[in-house]
Amino acid sequence: MESEQVPDDGDTPLEEVTAGVVITLTLLAGFGLLFAGFEFFWVAFPVGFAGLLPAAMGAVKYYQQSTDGTASSPSETDQALDDLRQRYARGELTEAEFEARVERLLETESVGDARDYADRIETRPEADRERER
Repeated sequence: MESEQVPDDGDTPLEEVTAGVVITLTLLAGFGLLFAGFEFFWVAFPVGFAGLLPAAMGAVKYYQQSTDGTASSPSETDQALDDLRQRYARGELTEAEFEARVERLLETESVGDARDYADRIETRPEADRERER
C-alpha cells in the first residue's frame, strides 16, 4: 500500500503568528466573559473563529501578495529555469550545457546577470575556455 504524502500547507511564519494571536485572543475573550458572568459569552467564539480568524488570514495573504509580487506570477528565475528545461527536453542543449546553465543561473543574483555571464563565455576565445576547464 502506498503511503500518502500530506501536502505542505505552506503557511508562512507571519500566517502562523497571526493565527496564533487571533486564536489566543478569541479564547481569552470568550473564557474571560464566561468567568465574568456574561450570559452571552459564547458569542465571542463564533465571532473570533468564524469572523476574525478568516479576515486576519485573508489580510495577511493579501499583504504578502502585494509586497512580494511573486504570488500571482512566477519569478524571472523560475521562468528562466522552465525555459532551460524545455530547451533540454527538445534536445537543443546537451546535459552538460543544461547543468552548467542551471548552475550559473542559480549562482547569479538575477537572470540578467546570468545572461551577461553567458554572453561573456560565448564571446571568449576557445583557448580561454579550455584553461577554465
